[in-house]
Amino acid sequence: MLKNDKITLRTVQESDLDRLYMFHRDIANRGSYFPHGVVSEPVFRQRFHESGFWQKEEGMLVIIAADGEMIGHIEFFQTVAYLDELELAYHIYMEEYRGQGIATGAVSLMTGYLFDNKKYNRIRLIIHPKNNASKKVAAKCGYQLEGTARGAWFHGGRNHDVEVYALLRDEYYGSVV
Repeated sequence: MLKNDKITLRTVQESDLDRLYMFHRDIANRGSYFPHGVVSEPVFRQRFHESGFWQKEEGMLVIIAADGEMIGHIEFFQTVAYLDELELAYHIYMEEYRGQGIATGAVSLMTGYLFDNKKYNRIRLIIHPKNNASKKVAAKCGYQLEGTARGAWFHGGRNHDVEVYALLRDEYYGSVV
């Protein structure tokens, strides 16, 4: 478990599956900037039973609020095999928990965990240029804008540009002399 004063990040438990799948299939709660892909419930449960949604190169942790409520998730995955990087994606499920620093806390906790425990040189975030909330999360967590990937994301019937933010291992830890 990873914790700060507002949230706990923990692995998915079997008792979470009904609620987690309910959030997964509810694309209305995803807003304009989170992918709308959905897998069937049997596939969702099979993936959990095969890996617990946690493997060496990818994983998901649920975000639990101080009141014990499951309020979101954060995941990491390898982008492509030839790049020395992981990508983070996160989602706060309910509007009433947004704008309270929860996503910032989750990204900060997961970033620290990954740099402490995985041998990757960089972690990236892919953010839609109009997603100002996620841009603030990136900035607060030390991620730097690297550029724009033009037309890279298909969403809502058309392609969109996305911005690439990244944090390098030595930026996270500081230079070692």
